[in-house]
Amino acid sequence: MGLEEITYKIIGCAMAVHNELGTGFQEVIYQRCLAIEFQKAELQYEREKEQSIYYQNQLVGTRRADFVVEEQILVELKALQNLEDVHLIQTKNYIVAYGLPLGLLLNFGSTSLQYKKVYPRKH
Repeated sequence: MGLEEITYKIIGCAMAVHNELGTGFQEVIYQRCLAIEFQKAELQYEREKEQSIYYQNQLVGTRRADFVVEEQILVELKALQNLEDVHLIQTKNYIVAYGLPLGLLLNFGSTSLQYKKVYPRKH
């Protein structure tokens, strides 16, 4: 399955969750519901996948992605009124750390589901 098809399915799952729940819940509630939708859509995923973060070859901490779907797309969830640049930058840093080709930032906190595709920075 290619990136576009996976992305389409992820957004469809997120829309189903947003249509059912609306706004006003914590991220973890949306995360649990999205896992249910991923199962229904037969998407392979890892929830809260941990990744080590290095600085000059020294371990400086870890980060947990909300989801890694089909071992290709990092999915980061928010439940905010509006997405800001800092959220895009954060997601970009995570996909670089995880070595993935694409990130998908989903915001369940606005009236309509917000989503942004995020690509790793070019070297």
